[in-house]
Amino acid sequence: MPERREPSEHDRRIARQGRVIALVVAGAGLAAILAPWITASLGLAVRYEMLIYLAAMGAFLWALIAAIGLWRQRTR
Repeated sequence: MPERREPSEHDRRIARQGRVIALVVAGAGLAAILAPWITASLGLAVRYEMLIYLAAMGAFLWALIAAIGLWRQRTR
């Protein structure tokens, strides 16, 4: 059986970036799902719900760009 090697600093950095991307995607998805409930429970106008949706879309876009960059880093 081959011995397990300790992950390098590069591997740890890539794993950390992957976890951050995953948390951003999860948070944006949760915000988008809960946007109607948040605005209704706080008595806010519908435009604030749209603002939450826009912020979630921005987070999804950032996560996509960061994931592509991470993939390109990993393939080098």
